[in-house]
Amino acid sequence: MFNCLRIRFSVPLISSLLLAVSFSEAGIVSGTATFDGTVPTMKAIKMDSDPYCALQHTQSLFKETVIVGENGSLKNVFVYVKSSEELDAMIENGEITAPTAPVVMDQKGCHYEPHVFGIMVGQPLEIRNSDQTLHNVHAMPKQGGAFNIGMPGKPEPWSINKAFKVKEIMVPIKCDVHSWMSSFAGVLDHPFYSVTDAQGKFEIKDLPPGDYVIEAWHEKLGTSEQTVTVADGAPVAISFVFTKPAAEASEA
Repeated sequence: MFNCLRIRFSVPLISSLLLAVSFSEAGIVSGTATFDGTVPTMKAIKMDSDPYCALQHTQSLFKETVIVGENGSLKNVFVYVKSSEELDAMIENGEITAPTAPVVMDQKGCHYEPHVFGIMVGQPLEIRNSDQTLHNVHAMPKQGGAFNIGMPGKPEPWSINKAFKVKEIMVPIKCDVHSWMSSFAGVLDHPFYSVTDAQGKFEIKDLPPGDYVIEAWHEKLGTSEQTVTVADGAPVAISFVFTKPAAEASEA
């Protein structure tokens, strides 16, 4: 078992959302996510099954399951507002709408970019294939709306658009052609989320005053949550520390 004790965040929010909150009232929750323990040993991905993929990399590509940087900084942690009475009221009153600008996920070098991302229900997901080899995008939400689309390689990059119909944390996405390719989508009915960067940082902006349950999700290390109070225009700093016994930390 493992403990998830502290948190922090960073990622720009969608400016086109219709939010009934003035700039002076909006608050910010920010911080970092870190890993405390023996850093997992990540093995290089073998791309021998597709010579095109192997030729795209001059150095080995490693799994992105647990990426730990300096001072234990933890990348690819999805941090979001899990619950809030204030937020529920805004959603019920139609004060939040999904943006028309798409979230972009690219297949480049036989690798999904980004590995973890957030998107709103109904917001376009632009899926690109920048490779000249066959990929498929297999999204597997538990709440329905799964899709599995083949994208043959073309001389020029091309894309298709999809959208998620129901909120869900998290929706796994994989490529059935290349087993090492994976991504995770946090599908929400609001824009208050962030994904930690290489320094483990996150930031959730434009939060109306109120009480919020903030959850941090990691694909290997589990989840942790904290309750915070956002006052008028006041920043809130929190931190999450994920731990796991060394015996369970190695990545095959």
